[in-house]
Amino acid sequence: MKSFEFLSKKREEKPRNCGITMVLDKGLGLETAESLMNISGDYVDYLKFGWGTSIVHDRDIIKAKVEMYKNHDITPYTGGTLFELAYNAHKLTEFFEEARELGFPAIEISDGSVNIHHNDKLNCIKRAKEEGFEVLSEVGKKDPNLDRELTLDERIKNMQEELDAGSSLVIVEAREGGKNIGIFDKSGNAKEDEIDAILDKIDGDKILWEAPNKDQQVFFILKLGNAVNLGNVSSDDITSLETLRQGLRGDTVGKIK
Repeated sequence: MKSFEFLSKKREEKPRNCGITMVLDKGLGLETAESLMNISGDYVDYLKFGWGTSIVHDRDIIKAKVEMYKNHDITPYTGGTLFELAYNAHKLTEFFEEARELGFPAIEISDGSVNIHHNDKLNCIKRAKEEGFEVLSEVGKKDPNLDRELTLDERIKNMQEELDAGSSLVIVEAREGGKNIGIFDKSGNAKEDEIDAILDKIDGDKILWEAPNKDQQVFFILKLGNAVNLGNVSSDDITSLETLRQGLRGDTVGKIK
C-alpha cells in the first residue's frame, strides 16, 4: 500500500497497454538498479540497455540485470545501436543467439546511425519476430542533418510499415538530449503540428515518444493525457515522471482527469 494513497490518481496496472514508461539504462550497477526498481519499478514498463553499453560490461552482470528487471514485470531490451552494429558486421544470427542467451525478451531495431534500406529493416523486424523476440522499432536518424532529410510523410509511412511488419511499438527518435531532432526544435520544444499529423495517421497507443526532458514530458501529458507513452526517461527521473502523470507536481496539479 502506498502512503497518502487516497490522494493519488489510479493508473492502469502492469502490463499496461498505454501510459507506458521506457527508461534508459546507461550502465547502472546491478545493486543500484535493483534498489531503484524496488522503489520505482511499478512505474517502469520497458528498460532499454542504451546503445552499445551491453558490450562493455561483464556478461554475467548483464544477464543478472535482465533477470532482475523481468522479476519486476519490466521488459528489458537491447538498444538499437547494438542491432545496427550487428547488422553492419553481418552478425545478426550471432546477435539473436546472444540476446536469447542473455534472457532479453525484446530488441530494438533502428537505423539511426547506420544506413539500412527500409525494406531490409522491415525484413529484420519480421525475422526478429520469427526468432521469438518482441520488437520495438525506432524511426529517425541520430544526425540532425540526416534526420531532417526524412520528410514528415516518409516518417509516418515508415512508422506504419514497421508496425505492420510486427513492431509492438514504434519509437519517435529524440536521442538522449531531446533537441534539434525529430519532433523537437533546437530549443527542445515540440513541433505540435508534426505531432498532430503523426497522430492523424498512427494509433497513439502504438507510439513511444522519446521525451527525455521534463518540459517535454509535461507537454505530452497535458496534450495527450497521462496515458501517453514516453521513452528515454532517465533512471533518475522515474518518480518525477510518475508524479507528473498522477498530477502530483505543480506542472500538472489539477490538470489530470
